[in-house]
Amino acid sequence: MDNKKRFDIKQGQIVNIVLKKDQRSGKLTKGVVKDILTNSAFHPHGIKVRLQDGQVGRVQEIL
Repeated sequence: MDNKKRFDIKQGQIVNIVLKKDQRSGKLTKGVVKDILTNSAFHPHGIKVRLQDGQVGRVQEIL
């Protein structure tokens, strides 16, 4: 599975994302995908998602 392809990410999956404020440090946040926000099929920095707790970031790992 590839975190850069929208096709591989589904609602309800557990993922690690990087939040905008954590991009420099690379700190990951774990959560469950609620919404997929990226419209394009591919994004070089990862697909942007909203977690069930409301946090928004780019998927780094699909768990």
